[in-house]
Amino acid sequence: MTITARLALTDTGEAADLSAFLLRLLRFDKAAAVRLQAVGPAGEDGVLAVFGRLPLGGSGALAIRTARLSGLDEPVDLTVSAGQLLDGVDAEAGAVALPGPVTGPAWAGLLPPRAGWRPVGAPPAAEVYPELMAGVREFRERSEAVPAHHRTRAVLDQLADEIWSRPVGVLPELPLRAVHAAYVIGFLKPGAPLSVHRAGGWLRLSAPAGSVVVRTAAAPGAGLGLSPLR
Repeated sequence: MTITARLALTDTGEAADLSAFLLRLLRFDKAAAVRLQAVGPAGEDGVLAVFGRLPLGGSGALAIRTARLSGLDEPVDLTVSAGQLLDGVDAEAGAVALPGPVTGPAWAGLLPPRAGWRPVGAPPAAEVYPELMAGVREFRERSEAVPAHHRTRAVLDQLADEIWSRPVGVLPELPLRAVHAAYVIGFLKPGAPLSVHRAGGWLRLSAPAGSVVVRTAAAPGAGLGLSPLR
């Protein structure tokens, strides 16, 4: 693995959280790629953002995990193998070695905008969970009811899109897809405060552990505003 840079994280906890995020992404796609952006004043603390796509149906969702950096010499913007990045995380040293870039998937070339986000609402996790779990049960029951010889990826994606495109009852502007994505990637936890923001055709569901972004309409722009999680 060719190493392009080594970034120092502020503590070992950041390294552990980053590893957990990458492991969850790799469960969905062992060949997953992620886009990295590290920003901050030269020589001062910065922020690393890792963008990964969750293939939940045909539309999917972007999951974003940020980590605080202890010093940053220059900005970083790379698309790399998620598996190689995981191999480069040194939990004991609280650092991450960045692997060489790879040819990125199409989604990596069009990220949500950096600015222009406006608040939409703050749905209580306790009210969102029942709808989420009902959707999970429905998907399992309906997919199991499909004869094995018809249970193709295309059929399952169509079913997933039908269920996860439904609006959340307490905040109809938010599709269940965002809630489901936050759940499977480990961001949605009981009692965690949630907030929703919109920028053009993008919606962002944020929790203390990270954010999920879904595209609801064609929206220009690239890059996502980065901020520490804690």
